[in-house]
Amino acid sequence: MSVAEYAVLSLHCLRVYLDKSYRETLDLLSEMPYILGEIGLNAADLPDHSTLVKWFDRIKTALWRVLLRLSAQLHDPSGHAAIDATFFDRETASTHYYRRTNYRVQTLKTTALVDTDSHAILDVHCTTEKTHDTQLGWQIARRNADDLASLAADKGYDWMELRENLRKEGVRPLIKHREFRPIDHAHNARIDGPRYRQRSTCETVFSTIKRTLGDAVRARAWFCEFREIVLKCIFHNIERAVTP
Repeated sequence: MSVAEYAVLSLHCLRVYLDKSYRETLDLLSEMPYILGEIGLNAADLPDHSTLVKWFDRIKTALWRVLLRLSAQLHDPSGHAAIDATFFDRETASTHYYRRTNYRVQTLKTTALVDTDSHAILDVHCTTEKTHDTQLGWQIARRNADDLASLAADKGYDWMELRENLRKEGVRPLIKHREFRPIDHAHNARIDGPRYRQRSTCETVFSTIKRTLGDAVRARAWFCEFREIVLKCIFHNIERAVTP
């Protein structure tokens, strides 16, 4: 039986929201006729869990990013954003799988760009490599520069080239300097205090996601783990949009 693409996307979103395995998610949904009805399915239409796994492998990350951007637009972003990073656990696989695939990196570094007024996640980047925050910060800021008026970050993003690149894109950098010289103190004194302090918005958002959607990813392939993180961000945006 053929299932519409939007229904497949909905099933994967519900799986991440429920924080269950593929098999457990389908078992739960089979007892939720109203939820299935909302996406145009009934219990007999549900695919086998192995089919759902294959679908997740085939759906490109670019499509999930489009959904993330659409979910962020539910909040009418202010243009003022903050950026920060956190780590999600990758240790859900078995020890046998670790040894067989040389699976050494046990955490997934996730960098998020968050609107400071609405707490909506505008963009997200995931990596298993040791990449410096400043490099990741510019990569994310560059592809969102047209929508930003200011960008706040902690001293981990202290890089003059990053500030210069942001200014060239018309984005005001709110990133404090490490204070080695008197001029560094002067630069920091000119930073917009209230806007800079909102950089903690990222920590609040990460805490909310880990508390409600889990602090680990279930997929074994790295690219599927990235997609799970994007799905968590999508659900965070939707929940904030529908919660009074």
